[in-house]
Amino acid sequence: MLRSLKFGRVYRCGKFLFIVALFVILLMNTHNLFASFQRNELTDRRFIGLNKCPACFGTSWCRKFMNGQVTFEMWGRLRFLDFFNVKNVYFAQYGEPREGTRRVVLKRLGSNQELAEIDQKICKRATGRPRCDLIQGMYKTEFARLNGDVRLLTPEVVEGWSDLVHCPSQRLLDRVVRRYAETKDSGSFLLKNLKDTERMQLLMTLAFNPEPLVLQSFPSDEGWPFAKYLGACGRMVAVNYVGEELWSFYNAPWEKRVDLAKQLMDIAEQLTNNDFDFALYLLDVSFDNFAVGPRDGKVIVVDAENVIVADKRLIKQNKPENYDVWYESRYEECDKEACLSFSKDILCSRVTVDHNYYAVCQNLLSRFATWRGTTGGLLHDPPADVLKDGRLTTLLDECTKPQKRYGRYQAAKELREFLTQLTQLSNTNR
Repeated sequence: MLRSLKFGRVYRCGKFLFIVALFVILLMNTHNLFASFQRNELTDRRFIGLNKCPACFGTSWCRKFMNGQVTFEMWGRLRFLDFFNVKNVYFAQYGEPREGTRRVVLKRLGSNQELAEIDQKICKRATGRPRCDLIQGMYKTEFARLNGDVRLLTPEVVEGWSDLVHCPSQRLLDRVVRRYAETKDSGSFLLKNLKDTERMQLLMTLAFNPEPLVLQSFPSDEGWPFAKYLGACGRMVAVNYVGEELWSFYNAPWEKRVDLAKQLMDIAEQLTNNDFDFALYLLDVSFDNFAVGPRDGKVIVVDAENVIVADKRLIKQNKPENYDVWYESRYEECDKEACLSFSKDILCSRVTVDHNYYAVCQNLLSRFATWRGTTGGLLHDPPADVLKDGRLTTLLDECTKPQKRYGRYQAAKELREFLTQLTQLSNTNR
């Protein structure tokens, strides 16, 4: 109790100092402040990185950006606040004459340092030096050497470029190319049907931040639990605004938190076992990477950069060592927030893996979850009757830190069922 009080005082003190510092900065930048509200920087080719294409993520939304249909919301217009916006994620309004305006999220897909490193890596691949003419450099990289004569994007070419293709199958790569949204002629899995610039953009995205390709290949329209991909212009990608991040529901009423917990376990199940035989393993699981819809209350994954896709059909076909032995993720104590223990190679070589259950239970739901100075997870402080029953605590502990062999699999199944019962019970009591 004393520790939580101290934390609360420190938090309030830090918040006050932040507001004071922000006020001082506003006074020092009064002239720039007015200028920021008068111009729409999202029509600036350099600001959105369009001048770096084809070393960019796409151009499908460029007309909308250039026409001024995409505008920052109030705080997004203040450039000096970018110092605090390390992830380069912005909220904006997108307007269509017939549809009105709606909220969207804009992402640069990396910090300023990470984006600078992309430029350096491209130049090193092209010239061996960290600096070069970026556009000319792109045409000297492997992104350009995969020219129109190549029919298919094959696993041996891109394997290991990013988490998405840590262990790619031909079936996965055909899906990525066929669903690539930054081309007018989508629908074909033949690489040669893409223009040279489109092909380079696709490959660069695959190598440096494959999140847009995850959202396109496993779209929300087909029931996948990801934010909807809208388009890109230069190095600015637009996705649908889902809602407030999961963290904002940490102290929501118990019934709401139970519903969100059930949905999180359902997501873990869907990404692990589905009719497509693709297992999507979430390597970065934290409260910031999920959001909740304001109307339907649906939980959605809003950060899909670190997702491994394993093709179960290929694993069954190739039969690597121990491929049919159930894999148990090992719980390890960590002094950092939202950390996980896993082996990418094992995730890629086993048919049955409990990683997603482990990640959700440990980092989001159980008493072992830590985030922003708190412990206890989303299901903290259950009602007295639930606490007395003991099943919830037992299942969460077994799902996080199993004591029995294959205990997590059974615990995850029973936890989903128990959360469903609690949800139904709360609905009948309303």
